[in-house]
Amino acid sequence: MMRRAAVTLLALCLAACAVPEWQKPGTPLADIEHAMGRPTLTESLPGGGQRLVYSRQPAGQQVYHMDFDAQQRLTSVTQVLTLENFQALQNGVDTRDSVRRRFGPPALVERVARFDGDIWTYRILDNGDPRQAHVHLDPAGVVRRVMFTDERMRDVDPAH
Repeated sequence: MMRRAAVTLLALCLAACAVPEWQKPGTPLADIEHAMGRPTLTESLPGGGQRLVYSRQPAGQQVYHMDFDAQQRLTSVTQVLTLENFQALQNGVDTRDSVRRRFGPPALVERVARFDGDIWTYRILDNGDPRQAHVHLDPAGVVRRVMFTDERMRDVDPAH
């Protein structure tokens, strides 16, 4: 029984080490990749830096930017799936590529009859409430609209 408790505690400790927001500035990129695994996306930053994007989509509600300087040391960790970041998207300016670089792949891609293009849906938390951000991309891949809906986590059976 003691051995099982020790193994469980070790597993919890190792899992805790891989939480993006707990990573310390100055940590080498190789150490982060070892702890966090392969990123969802990698992007070059000005000045020789690099950004690793870790997405918890489609099930999770977080996407983390982990920025590194030219010496491959962690400089910042930012959770980017926020209402404010989606509201900052510019209709007619932002594109499929800029949305993907900022937020990673969506949780869901849909089409509807009233819009000619794809709708990328991201699961987000807004002050602790589960919501969805819907980014409408026209056939050319340009953002035309961003809408928000509440996310129903489960259907409630009215009979019970």
